[in-house]
Amino acid sequence: MVVNLQKGQRVDLTKGNAGLSRLQVGLGWDPVEQKKSGGLFGGLFGGGGGANIDCDASVIMLEDDRLVNQEDVVYFGRKTSVDGSIKHSGDNLTGEGAGDDETIFIELGQVPAKYNKLVFVVNIYDAKKRNQDFGMIRNAYIRVLNPSTNEELIRYNLSDDYAGQTALITGEIYRSGSDWKFAAVGTGTTDDGLSGLVNRYR
Repeated sequence: MVVNLQKGQRVDLTKGNAGLSRLQVGLGWDPVEQKKSGGLFGGLFGGGGGANIDCDASVIMLEDDRLVNQEDVVYFGRKTSVDGSIKHSGDNLTGEGAGDDETIFIELGQVPAKYNKLVFVVNIYDAKKRNQDFGMIRNAYIRVLNPSTNEELIRYNLSDDYAGQTALITGEIYRSGSDWKFAAVGTGTTDDGLSGLVNRYR
């Protein structure tokens, strides 16, 4: 049964899930549809074409809560971690359509012991240049599945008002002794791109 989390909540992933060694993390979002007459709020109730907003999901691999090597960032430009434990599905340019927009696969048993935390972030590509922010995005979420059974384990809907924010720290998967846990973060930032997000963890 899926566990629906609220901002700030934490939950065990592997404790009580014997044999769970692989995870599938799905991130999704939809552009707010805008009427031709304008107005974001009017667009919520139907109307003309959606905004061309390119959101990018990434994973930052931390050692003692810090990013030690630039190569420890998995994103559309580096779709596999150096150790092979994390793989990214690739870039989705629009966010349109049902289901996950970008997917990340994790082999927990292959994540080197030096990494204590995996941080999942989403940023709007060229947000400031295009004058776009997460107030133009709706239905954002992060969910964790067991890829062997396709069972959804955890879902966190990012329902806060993120108007003016250009990036989101959505959630974290972190070590707790010999187990792994998930934390629903849901923090918005004004970082201009992935590099700004990454610098928070240096």
